[in-house]
Amino acid sequence: MFLRWMVRNDNTGVDFGIWRSLCPALLSCPLDVHSGNVARKLGLLTRKQNDAKALAELDTSLRKMDKNDPVKYDFALFGLGVFENF
Repeated sequence: MFLRWMVRNDNTGVDFGIWRSLCPALLSCPLDVHSGNVARKLGLLTRKQNDAKALAELDTSLRKMDKNDPVKYDFALFGLGVFENF
């Protein structure tokens, strides 16, 4: 999460984007119980465990949608799980 905040710049104050030497394309989406469950329901992740292999699979799926900024989907995955009980 810290890297996301420091590297990405979203112009809304959530992501600061002050570390300009790193590219958002290098980041991985944080994988927790909520984002993992939502990713599975959306077909972005098939692995049952939330581990390094699952993170690699999720990265591959998210990079197909946006190879330059795959982490931008983090809040949507997390929010659907936590706030919407998706």
